[in-house]
Amino acid sequence: MTRVPEHTVGRGLPGEGATRPAPRTRREARERYRGTERRQARGLPSTSTGARSLRQAALPGASLGAGHLGLGAAVLTAVEAVIGIVVFVAHWNDYADPWLPAAAWGLFVIAAAGVAAAVLTYGERLTGLAFGLICVVLGCIVALDFIGIWSLHDVAHTATASMAVGYALLPIAALRPAREVVAAIVALGIAFVGYALLSTPITTDTLPGLVTMLSLVVVPPSLAVFVIQRFRQLVQRELDRVLVQSNVGAPQFAVGMLASDELARLDLAAEKLLDAVANGSDPLPLSDASASVAASLATELRLHLIEGRRETWLYHAITESDHLGRSVAVADPSALAGHLAPAQRDGLLQAVWQMVGDGRSQQAGLPVVSVTLGPVGTDGHPVTDETMDVPVVIESRGVPRRRLGPAAWTALQRVGPYAVSMREGVLHVTAHCVVDRHPSM
Repeated sequence: MTRVPEHTVGRGLPGEGATRPAPRTRREARERYRGTERRQARGLPSTSTGARSLRQAALPGASLGAGHLGLGAAVLTAVEAVIGIVVFVAHWNDYADPWLPAAAWGLFVIAAAGVAAAVLTYGERLTGLAFGLICVVLGCIVALDFIGIWSLHDVAHTATASMAVGYALLPIAALRPAREVVAAIVALGIAFVGYALLSTPITTDTLPGLVTMLSLVVVPPSLAVFVIQRFRQLVQRELDRVLVQSNVGAPQFAVGMLASDELARLDLAAEKLLDAVANGSDPLPLSDASASVAASLATELRLHLIEGRRETWLYHAITESDHLGRSVAVADPSALAGHLAPAQRDGLLQAVWQMVGDGRSQQAGLPVVSVTLGPVGTDGHPVTDETMDVPVVIESRGVPRRRLGPAAWTALQRVGPYAVSMREGVLHVTAHCVVDRHPSM
């Protein structure tokens, strides 16, 4: 089962480069037009919507509320640092050369104060250059502490400042991509393992302490990365659901967000052309290049009018969702989804969300959920003058039937009477949705 191609955006004007397929999700659209939007903003007035949006996007600040988790992680880091300093001072006389570990702790405090001041001044955003500098400082802290305790040959019971470096990565996990923080954690763990093998005799007496030390260094930042990533995924998915839910009340045929951006681009191009004619910079009759641009604008506007009569709320709900766009395929050649009432739309959308879940297709390129609407009047359900039966077939490959909770079946009941079957590991749901032939929406 394949998605019915409905390209409504991505057609460029002459001189704008080769034509590319239309973006299927918001994420793809953002990546594709990021460079173009920045270049266009340079030529827009400072009070325009495009320039103002780009300025707002460039403002510092942690996304999706992850900064609150970073604040809690910073508190944990401070508590661990205080405990480490107290332990170090209490065992001052046990060190052959305590000044190197003391220098490591001084560098740790200075670095922590500098990062806190930078976050308070510039917002909860850490650049790649700043993160690299922090990693160099943390590496110096580890080196100073290791050199200071080398003669004791017991890293598990004498390392203090170097162990605090692992906790220093906790708040950074909320400010940098997970792969960078994981790389720093792996490097720190390798440094501790290598130093333990070189400096400490591995015996039955020292091995438990070494394992505990390595766990205290690696496990807390790893858990922080996992928690923050799951939190971001949760918030992004809920925001995605809220955005997609707005399509439930859309008219039978509507223009989606991606097409709205394209229409805004066409509007700007038309405005520039008309302004050039009005101020005399491009006098009438139009030059060949300007006439070609005007013809292209008119053609694209007509295409949008035609395509706008084939795109339903379900098409926009799928393509405008980062989550559903990668997991759901829709086949609705007759645009029957536009006839569904709001309650039926909400039920169908909620059921699809439940079936998608976190499932992944076993075969690359195969959707997790496939939705097919129509044809009408089949399976003994005739079409009347006022109503018609729209068969809705949902196939789920990602989530087994036993994992679907009551919310999924309740949502399907709002769509209409349904039958469930399993064939070759694929869940098949066939619902018969009775709709009005002339919807008021």
